[in-house]
Amino acid sequence: MIFLQILFLAVGFLMLVKGADWFVDGTSGLARKMGIPQLVVGLTIVAMGTSAPEAAVSVSAALKNNAGIAIGNVVGSNILNILIILGVTAVITSVAIQKSTLKVEIPYMLIITLVLVIMGALDGKISFFEGIILWILFIGYLIYLFLMAKNGKEESEEVNKSVWKLILYTIIGIVIVVWGSNITVDSATKIAEMIGMSERFIGLTIVAFGTSLPELVTSVTAARKGNADIAIGNIVGSNIFNVLFIIGTTALITPVPYASGFIIDGIIAIAAGALLWVSVFRKLELRRPWGIVMLVAYAAYFVYLLF
Repeated sequence: MIFLQILFLAVGFLMLVKGADWFVDGTSGLARKMGIPQLVVGLTIVAMGTSAPEAAVSVSAALKNNAGIAIGNVVGSNILNILIILGVTAVITSVAIQKSTLKVEIPYMLIITLVLVIMGALDGKISFFEGIILWILFIGYLIYLFLMAKNGKEESEEVNKSVWKLILYTIIGIVIVVWGSNITVDSATKIAEMIGMSERFIGLTIVAFGTSLPELVTSVTAARKGNADIAIGNIVGSNIFNVLFIIGTTALITPVPYASGFIIDGIIAIAAGALLWVSVFRKLELRRPWGIVMLVAYAAYFVYLLF
């Protein structure tokens, strides 16, 4: 039985990656046609598209009374996004960063992660009211992005695919993501039960890695093609989206349990964000030595999870 569930888990991950890939192709193509700046595309459309698996998995888990997976999935993904994805990307090629990301988006990511940790530490859950607070912070972030897009509008680009084809890619992509998320949650939960793993460990590792695959593919591809704004913007935007939209929305559906162990994980997520900020502060570029530091830091965190 366990091999069957592992097969389902692999199929679910494959659907999440492919679905997110089509979703990103469709939405970013539409954005380029409308002349939205590359950084804004990375912080919004690509970030939200690559976070679609986390959103689908967390909401699906909440609806199936496995809301404990939601925090692990989001916090685990946020740590993995910075330490593994940006670490791997920086080892492959240096990644430039915009001043606005250094001065506004990374600090905002750190603040909202701290808010999430405080909320969870206070009463061991993220309540409906706290979900509303997270959504207010999310709306504030969207207003900031709207103003950025308005002030930095670029010339529209020629995109080979037609508008209708891009819309079709977007719709099919999101349908596959939602379907894949259902398969992923079901199989991950059953595997956890079979081998005695906690929901926290499963969410922080297996589910977090599977749902972060789109970010990995997108960031490495964007960096190699010279679209560095999309690479770091994608990760920072995804992390903000994960905390505010995903946890906020899940909390509006059902209270989200916040086990005491997640406090440490939340602090590590803040430390990972601070490491990113320090690594790009002087040169406005994430370079290979810092990428190696990030990968070593994640290895140390994984060892901590095992014990």
